[in-house]
Amino acid sequence: MTRLISWNVNGLRAAEKKGFLDFIAREQADIVCLQEVKAIEGQLPPTLKDVASYRFYIHSAERKGYSGTAIYTRREPISVTNGFGVPGFDNEGRTQVADFGDFVLYNIYYPNGTANGDRLKFKLDFYEVFHQHALGQVASGKSVIVCGDFNTAHKEIDLARPKENATVSGFLPEERAFLDRLVASGFVDTFRQFETGGGFYSWWDMKSRARDRNVGWRLDYFFVSPDLVPKLKGASLMMDQMGSDHCPVVLEIDV
Repeated sequence: MTRLISWNVNGLRAAEKKGFLDFIAREQADIVCLQEVKAIEGQLPPTLKDVASYRFYIHSAERKGYSGTAIYTRREPISVTNGFGVPGFDNEGRTQVADFGDFVLYNIYYPNGTANGDRLKFKLDFYEVFHQHALGQVASGKSVIVCGDFNTAHKEIDLARPKENATVSGFLPEERAFLDRLVASGFVDTFRQFETGGGFYSWWDMKSRARDRNVGWRLDYFFVSPDLVPKLKGASLMMDQMGSDHCPVVLEIDV
């Protein structure tokens, strides 16, 4: 069985000061995918790059202190590709595609659409490029696992206050429609295979201390291609894990 963790750490160097390395050592996951690392490799100390028994891969944004993704893995991938080959998207360090042979893993920090109308279009365009890329992998016979911060809550059950946020980016109809299309194309939200109830979130607004009241959003997901559904063993949210405004999400799968 393979245990995967995905976590938007809101700054990897900041996370280290909040116990990230203790978390890695304790959890002993096979693969840990991070989003919003906010660093280039040269800015990271050896303690973060040389974690015992893990290989480390990073895709940094060109803009300093912004975005970025990273993977710690015990399993040696056949290859790790940064980006989709689309410069407008790839220069923000949002995508890593790791081929492990038995499956292809996408680690993605999807854009936020809140800044202005241009960024919402950027987000929706990014969704589409990702979707076609992933469908191409499936069409070629690959098993696919997708994880990351999608920056969208899918259903009303996935955020504490859906009506109040109906016109807010992260819960707009056009953003949610992408997740509908992702599911319609065969991809499965693994968490909902094990938990159908409400009150489960992965992000809370820090300014309003929303975490204390569990007024949150489920923005972080593991999706899998349909052939992997019979191999699912567990999926969960580590809602008590501190260190970021997001919590880690977990997938256990027989691959």
